[in-house]
Amino acid sequence: MAYQAGDTILDEEYNAFVTNSSAPFGLNHTAGLGSGEYGLGNTLISGVNDGDTVQASQWNALFTGMDNVAGHTGDTMTSRSSVSAGDQIAIKAAVATDLATLAASVAAGCTSTTSVTTSANLQAPQSSATWFNSFTTEVSVTFASADKMRHFFNAGGKIRITPTRIGDGGTSGASGKDGSWDALYTAMGTFSIAAHSSTRSGSGETLQTNGLTNGFYDLSTGYLTIIQLSDDTYPYTANVLNISAKLDDLPGSAVTMTVKTTATDGAGDTVYTSGNTSSVDINTNRNGQHQHALTTVDTTAANLDNAHAPSSTATVSNTTT
Repeated sequence: MAYQAGDTILDEEYNAFVTNSSAPFGLNHTAGLGSGEYGLGNTLISGVNDGDTVQASQWNALFTGMDNVAGHTGDTMTSRSSVSAGDQIAIKAAVATDLATLAASVAAGCTSTTSVTTSANLQAPQSSATWFNSFTTEVSVTFASADKMRHFFNAGGKIRITPTRIGDGGTSGASGKDGSWDALYTAMGTFSIAAHSSTRSGSGETLQTNGLTNGFYDLSTGYLTIIQLSDDTYPYTANVLNISAKLDDLPGSAVTMTVKTTATDGAGDTVYTSGNTSSVDINTNRNGQHQHALTTVDTTAANLDNAHAPSSTATVSNTTT
């Protein structure tokens, strides 16, 4: 019979709400183990056997599970009262609609969640004290399993890189080139990789490569350039900042993401000649010390059964030339 408010719910209807692993997705697929972009790592809810009566406790467990996920995704659920043993377990309105809303939010990477916390610096590789060719770092983030990695991103987790200048290249203070990198790093701000997209918190400068529509689920085993910025002011327009990322396997099987950040100094900036260096900074063509810091946005267990965070991180390489 058709599912309609006021009728008695059938066992197969309840089981569809709980266990469906294809559209329309049940709560267990959306919030439990799931697969791909579905799944948050929550404890599974039990279905009922064919011919059995749906118990009040089972109906309430479904409602509670939906409300808990909604508390994480930021979705508003239809108001429903709980039921008690002895009541006729009647169909409640909009259950299918609300389950579809939750599934869509999880598939999108829980972009509206506020149940997250940002880590301290997990890795912070630094360049040589001064340099003038390139500074390249690779940092990795590893999860306990492929499912843990999926659940992290599905629940709204992010991998972040924040490039900064922490030292002067000039002999007695910041050089003009240092100021160029300050502007470029400010334009990048904090770079974040989420489930299906990436972002930078800054703005400005010249966007040479815009791959910000790419996130965790768009990566594979080869580096993908997600963003490349260059300075928009002469004579530093050849200074370039590039961030790319890769996985150790395809999404769903991968456990490690590696992010490569390269600052390339292509600006000569030679403003003096031999024999005419009075009052001129002889290191005007050099950059000061830089840092590429790794942090993560981890999900909390405020509304979910489990918090999600990497199990380990590492600096894979750190090269200054």
